[in-house]
Amino acid sequence: MSLLVLGINHKTASVDLREKVAFSPEKLRLALNELGQMPDVNSSVILSTCNRTEIYCDLKHAGTGVLVDWLTQFHQLDSEQLISSLYFHEEQASVKHLMRVACGLDSLVLGEPQILGQVKQSYGDANEAGALGGAMEKLFQKTFAVAKRVRTETDIGGNAVSVAFAACTLARQIFESLSDATTLLVGAGETIELVARHLHEHGCKKLIVANRTRERAQALAGEFGGVAIGLEEIPMHLHEADIVISSTAAPLPIIGKGMVETALKTRRYQPMLLVDIAVPRDIEEQVGELNDAYLYTVDDLQGIVERNREQRKLAAIEAESIVSEESASFMSWLRSLEAVDSIKQYRQDADTIRDELLARSLQSLESGADPQQVITELSRRLTNRLIHAPTQAMQQAAHNGEPEKLAVMRQCLGLETSK
Repeated sequence: MSLLVLGINHKTASVDLREKVAFSPEKLRLALNELGQMPDVNSSVILSTCNRTEIYCDLKHAGTGVLVDWLTQFHQLDSEQLISSLYFHEEQASVKHLMRVACGLDSLVLGEPQILGQVKQSYGDANEAGALGGAMEKLFQKTFAVAKRVRTETDIGGNAVSVAFAACTLARQIFESLSDATTLLVGAGETIELVARHLHEHGCKKLIVANRTRERAQALAGEFGGVAIGLEEIPMHLHEADIVISSTAAPLPIIGKGMVETALKTRRYQPMLLVDIAVPRDIEEQVGELNDAYLYTVDDLQGIVERNREQRKLAAIEAESIVSEESASFMSWLRSLEAVDSIKQYRQDADTIRDELLARSLQSLESGADPQQVITELSRRLTNRLIHAPTQAMQQAAHNGEPEKLAVMRQCLGLETSK
């Protein structure tokens, strides 16, 4: 039995190669079935995301060649191009790698939580395909427990490290509950879509999406149960917003000081949080001069993100320590299983010898042989048979000049090592 992982990720391969090596849901089942039919593979799990593709295997014999050949053939790739981008980990290193991946320690964004869900999904896919078993199943179960421990005992995922998430975190710090707040999102690009998802996950129910293209605004608003408006309608709806988060590619500000002043008057000067994460700015700088308008820019958020990244790096040191401890613990448990198998086989062999000699002795007694002589002969033969293999092994170690091996055997047999 040999644990092995091979893969590529954002550190070792280009997007183009990662796309070629990725397993679509349609191909994943076929791939797991093919791996399961290979004589050297006991069990396998395939983790395939936009940033990484990794194959975790429990092999009958150590070695990476068979998996590299299979992966090359499955995706019909040039082997030289693939091999130069692959990495391999074996035994405890493979255990540690999986735990680091699940904890977000090997991610593009340090500590990101989505990867754990992806690892769990890959485990579920392998289980459904009948590709899991034995040590591999135990390894993934242990990994999920380790990831939970890391999230509980460290602050690896507790701080926003993206501008979009930082904007949402800021809103959550200012408002007790996002479920009671109305949020106006200006723009409908990737950043605003990410902001919308974060807000939705944290209970925001009242959403207005303003965009130059109304169709795009409707698509995004519809996904989260919000309302879509055009940019020209912002002045009519701005007073409804407790939170404004803006990210467009407009060359000039969309929201000016006068527009916000009018909205605050209509709101009877209830405070308004405005977060401008656009470059160039979407919200006039002078808005920050208004008493009840709290304006934060992308520079403010970048400062928050940078501080949080440093905090995550500190938390990562603690997480790495936990992973090292837990991976060593798992390998210790795995090695103990090998001892159990060896002990079981040794006992079975001893029982076989005993039963064989006992049967002979009983036969002799039934034939009328002297009982004392039968028992004496039984004890002599049993002793000789039981010590035969250890005696030969010690003689061979002495003959080969292997004192360390001889010392281990003496210790196993309960003999004094000094003799």
